Amino acid sequence: MLEVRDLHAYYGKSHILQGVDLDVGEGEIVSLLGRNGVGRSTTLKAIIGEVPPEGSISFKGEEIAGRKSHVIARKGLGYVPENRDIFPTLTLRQNLILGQKSARAQGRWSIEDAFELFPNLRERADISAGVLSGGEQQMLTICRTMMGDPDLVMIDEPTEGLAPQIVERVGRLIEEIAARGVAILLVEQKLTIALHISARIYVMGHGRITFEGTPEDLRGNEQIRKEWLEV
Repeated sequence: MLEVRDLHAYYGKSHILQGVDLDVGEGEIVSLLGRNGVGRSTTLKAIIGEVPPEGSISFKGEEIAGRKSHVIARKGLGYVPENRDIFPTLTLRQNLILGQKSARAQGRWSIEDAFELFPNLRERADISAGVLSGGEQQMLTICRTMMGDPDLVMIDEPTEGLAPQIVERVGRLIEEIAARGVAILLVEQKLTIALHISARIYVMGHGRITFEGTPEDLRGNEQIRKEWLEV
């Protein structure tokens, strides 16, 4: 579904991505791991068009490299940024409504789905999103993206700074998204979550892919874990 080949990206004169290759198949959960600053978030931003890419990015057989972000999103590629870009003065419910691709067409996700997965969102549906806790804002951000009915969603560091019980809920939500046929490219710092929910894993270092394999492959490769993941 998503094929990235020889992807390069720059911030000014800094060469951040240096020939990244990766694939995500239909309905597949793929995690992109690595230490902070190696280019994981830049990879997602280059794919969605927030950073100018060089190379090939094919989504559902169509080349999208260099397209505007809103054009890419309308083709069915969702993006959940790390900084939880909610609209703080709007209510939680209004934030979800803004995520809908069309007011007329019913996709795979509805506001009721979000409330069933996270009952505390229902309880706070009509308060300003800006007063939600960090965990509630993260749930809202993911659910709002799903309201656009993407075929593939890229999620950047969804568990960063969250309490353990909220981390578990976010993990279950990601699995539920995949169960509905949506592919996922996940940037995650917590190795245990990635190993549990992913079908395949990429490890990145210095702007390049340094490992590709299954969770079992990574568990058995102590050298890769020590060199590219452990602090």
